[in-house]
Amino acid sequence: MTVDHPVSRSALPYGFDCPIVPTPSTQLETLTPSVAANLASFQAYLRSSKRILALVGAGLSASSGLPTFRGAGGLWRNHDAMELATPEAFSNDPSLVWQFYSARRAAALRAMPNKAHYALAELAKRMPEFLTLTQNVDGLSTRANHPPDQLLHLHGSLFSLKCTSFYCDFQEDNHFMHPLTPELAIASEISTPYTHIPQSGLPRCPKCHTGLLRPGVVWFGEPLPWRVVKAADDFISAGKVDLILVIGTSGTVYPAAGYVDRIRMQGGKVAVFNIDIDDSESDDDISEMESERSYANRTKWTFEGDAAEWVPVALEPIIGQIEVQEGNSGNLV
Repeated sequence: MTVDHPVSRSALPYGFDCPIVPTPSTQLETLTPSVAANLASFQAYLRSSKRILALVGAGLSASSGLPTFRGAGGLWRNHDAMELATPEAFSNDPSLVWQFYSARRAAALRAMPNKAHYALAELAKRMPEFLTLTQNVDGLSTRANHPPDQLLHLHGSLFSLKCTSFYCDFQEDNHFMHPLTPELAIASEISTPYTHIPQSGLPRCPKCHTGLLRPGVVWFGEPLPWRVVKAADDFISAGKVDLILVIGTSGTVYPAAGYVDRIRMQGGKVAVFNIDIDDSESDDDISEMESERSYANRTKWTFEGDAAEWVPVALEPIIGQIEVQEGNSGNLV
């Protein structure tokens, strides 16, 4: 089975080289007995789970080579990235803010979905009661062909656009064409000096023809999108969530902690996949023998390391093995 990439490469001005990632069987050979027992216990519970929520953060895309929001030193062209991500910054200098976000769009488009993105997309296709709530704005889950009705963007997306005019309701999702205007092409060239772009060279609303478009991300000082928050709340309230997968983010920091707490109160269990696991997220203190044969006494599992490696392995009993090959698709074997 092939997972097709929903974005045409011919539409993008970049060359994509999709990395070969070691197959799950290669990684499993290196597991210690205790880690293997932990994995076996998790997979036993996974098979019995009917309703699953995945909450994902920046660590999911780390293996795709995508820089973090703040980047090196938190600066973009000597500007504080956090100060550019505000409504006030856009109002004061839309040229500067659009060039910042155009550069981020370019970086996201250079990256490719990794095996964890494809694994979650495949789990969604096989489990109608599975939902992914992503804090990432990079569009990689969408490009991994994750079913859109099972994918919620808590912080919006770099590839959503909306009009800034008070009288216009235009919004467009999954706009992967880049650059949005010829003038914004310079934003991707860090070596070139910053050049102010007049508003005539910035993205303009195609509906009202007067308002500027803005990136469809949640800026500092803005509320989380009500529709997304409600959809996540409705999913949790609709019935017991057996399992929450916390991937590439900490399960002890909000908003993740809030969802983890709610699912635990329902009697659900937690699995954390992250490059760093703090003491408060460590596994239950259960012997290897007990954890290998039973999950009854477990409330959580932790898998420390690269989410792109761990997630496909952990989900393998449901989705099979995933290989990312040269080209633009993930193959299930």
